[in-house]
Amino acid sequence: MNTKEATNPEPQLVEEAAKAISEASAFLFTAGAGIGVDSGLPDFRGDAGFWRAYPALHGYPFSSMANPEWFTKDPSRAWGFYGHRLNLYRKTIPHAGFSIMKEWSKDRPYFIFTSNVDGQFQKSGFSEDRIYECHGSIHWLQHLNPQRRGEEVWSAQDLAVDVDEKTIRALGELPTRDGEIIRPNILMFGDWHWVDTRSEEQGARLERWCHDIDMSKLVIIEAGAGTAIPSVRNFSNRMSRAGGTLIRINPRESMGADIPFSCGALQALTAIQEVLSC
Repeated sequence: MNTKEATNPEPQLVEEAAKAISEASAFLFTAGAGIGVDSGLPDFRGDAGFWRAYPALHGYPFSSMANPEWFTKDPSRAWGFYGHRLNLYRKTIPHAGFSIMKEWSKDRPYFIFTSNVDGQFQKSGFSEDRIYECHGSIHWLQHLNPQRRGEEVWSAQDLAVDVDEKTIRALGELPTRDGEIIRPNILMFGDWHWVDTRSEEQGARLERWCHDIDMSKLVIIEAGAGTAIPSVRNFSNRMSRAGGTLIRINPRESMGADIPFSCGALQALTAIQEVLSC
């Protein structure tokens, strides 16, 4: 988080959020890349932010690297980029804000809607069947050409990718299945071959959950989701219009919420928890 762009949570907003959370009958946690910044993860904010995270890829915008064509034209580069991210997410420890949200929802229904592919919610102990990853997950794999090879999706649990940290290129044998290069089950830019079956099943569970809850007592806590790729923000707004109370945490774009926090996720969640604990 860039502290120059953020402010300390306003006491009145913290009190309002704490009251809404204490009275909530259900929680919807929505999250974009910004929620992971306090865990030390890059949010790739703009191309400059992406190049700071990956100097070796300077000159290649994030939208260019996050493109399935690399797995065909330069698979060692593709798996260098995604292998590095896979290794990074595996070793990252989710910040304390995740535990705070888990504590709030331990005795009430919840669901998670996230555009993140990092698996940090699962790593924090949230139930796998209460998470919708709308852009897929780096912890799952698929074929490059599912129309020819089949729409199977399988776990990356046993996958190991050795990556040169300086060049961001995969070393040694590249990930294959039946002799052909494979890829993460992530929705990329210009992607016509993403297998969305796992994500669709998650989405169907979320829709059923939404039909079963009292929307007037729903609290939506959105963290780190901006307007550049508005998947998360659009869903948060949709659920807010349906009757939920929207708490939006974003250092730069907190506008449009019932209770806006112009700071990072950990800072806001900690401040609210301190009031709830009194």
